[in-house]
Amino acid sequence: MKPISILVVEDHPFQQLYLQNLFSQIGQFHLQFAEEGSAALDCLKRHDFDLVLTDLLMPGMDGVQFIQGLAASGSRPALAIMSAASRRMLTSASLAARNLGVKVIGLISKPVKTAALRNLTDQLGNLRQATLPLPLPGPQIDHLAILDALDNGELQAWFQPKKSLANGRIVAAEALVRWLHPEQGVLLPGMFLPAFKAFNLEERLLWLILEQAIKAQEQWHAQGYAIPVSINLPTHLLNSLDLADRILAFVLERHGVPAMICFELMECSMPDDISNFYAGACRLRMKGFGLSQDDFGQGYSSYMNLVSTPFTELKIDRALVQGCNDNEELAQALTSIVALGRQLGLTVVAEGVETAQELAVLRKINCTQVQGFIISHAVSSQDFQQLLTQDGPALTD
Repeated sequence: MKPISILVVEDHPFQQLYLQNLFSQIGQFHLQFAEEGSAALDCLKRHDFDLVLTDLLMPGMDGVQFIQGLAASGSRPALAIMSAASRRMLTSASLAARNLGVKVIGLISKPVKTAALRNLTDQLGNLRQATLPLPLPGPQIDHLAILDALDNGELQAWFQPKKSLANGRIVAAEALVRWLHPEQGVLLPGMFLPAFKAFNLEERLLWLILEQAIKAQEQWHAQGYAIPVSINLPTHLLNSLDLADRILAFVLERHGVPAMICFELMECSMPDDISNFYAGACRLRMKGFGLSQDDFGQGYSSYMNLVSTPFTELKIDRALVQGCNDNEELAQALTSIVALGRQLGLTVVAEGVETAQELAVLRKINCTQVQGFIISHAVSSQDFQQLLTQDGPALTD
């Protein structure tokens, strides 16, 4: 395997020598230096790099402008950002990069330490090993293909476990749709949900996932496990003023239990009138369903919305979780959010937890539940049953 190729964007000659020396201590790499952003963009036109390590504070094109240029260039190396500026500045720049589609694998405060660079190169090595052959072209997402998938069982609810930080047990699940495509294999929601929205099929998908979730709960209950399930609910569906009535009738007809179903109110779109959001949320709660404020920390979610809607669960967006172990300001924000949620009597769930270090922070600040790859990715209902069995004896209701 050829050496990892790294482009360092740093204007100070001494810092260039310093970084070259640090890299030489941890391995053999193909290093190239650029003194400012425009020169770095020229390098990216001529060569492919595994990693770009850029400073923020530079003369001419600064680091943020370079990141914007990197995103526009079509080149897709991993990115790490280093600076003597505040940690908040680093975080802001990384969020700009991530929202432009750039993969950020590190934020490094100057002076740069050997351990920080070793962490970057270890991540790059893991990324290389995990790289798979390019997938086949995506399926043709037309109206007929979606209707066929709905009719023939290709669309399935898979379940991602939520673990309690109090006892380490699986105590709930989130239902996430997967398309078991006959030619393309398992497709993730991002590849087909926009088409469902375009063809006004989101409500039909809701009934499908709700039915499969109730069936899965019955199967788990037969083994002694009472597992609440969260289901994503696009908030614009609340434009239908009788949606809560129809959901309750649907659940009761299938012998489901409203208290065991929690709707995560998604912010992919809002109702035509905000009153429909509050009325719909209130009526769902009155009928016994749980309600989750999804993705708290981004979009329209706010403290006012949290305290004025009858939520039972607060779900913290992954952007506030990832990297909390080495970002004191992020950890402080999480501490405040968790404390507020618990004071309001809500179950507080942190999503997108990927490392043991992040898990330790969330345990320390008394977060209620966690979900993420460190626990498990979403699996079929049968595989979820196996996770419950491995988790220990059944906790009966």
